[in-house]
Amino acid sequence: MPDISLSKARSIVRATLKKGREMELKPLSVVVLDTGGHVKAFEREDGASPGRFEIARGKAYGVVMTGMTGSALMQRAEDQAYFVAALNGAFGGQVVPVPGGVLIKDSRDRIIGAVGVTGDTSDNDATAAVAGIETAGLTAAA
Repeated sequence: MPDISLSKARSIVRATLKKGREMELKPLSVVVLDTGGHVKAFEREDGASPGRFEIARGKAYGVVMTGMTGSALMQRAEDQAYFVAALNGAFGGQVVPVPGGVLIKDSRDRIIGAVGVTGDTSDNDATAAVAGIETAGLTAAA
């Protein structure tokens, strides 16, 4: 399975933070994970609370481990709370099932990683993540 490169991961982080500034969002934290759920890149803007790493990671981890979008995971949490409870049991409580977790796909529509963004509303977080992914020349599945 192909994974995102460090160079692309760093590009996504930079572009996501730039989009957040353009949108005048609250300070963001952005993480990029590979397909195994391992951190490739992370940055937390000045003013973002220190706990934001775990939230961003949980958003990205949930989507990359399930292949579902953050909005789909949130819908499942609302419709079938037991399903997300079971996921969190299986994954040691690491899944944060809300928008802001976005799958990264390559030109062949293969998942190569995920982005997690936190700091503003979940929908704004997702918008910034999508912009970061697309600026890096990849496809976002939010």
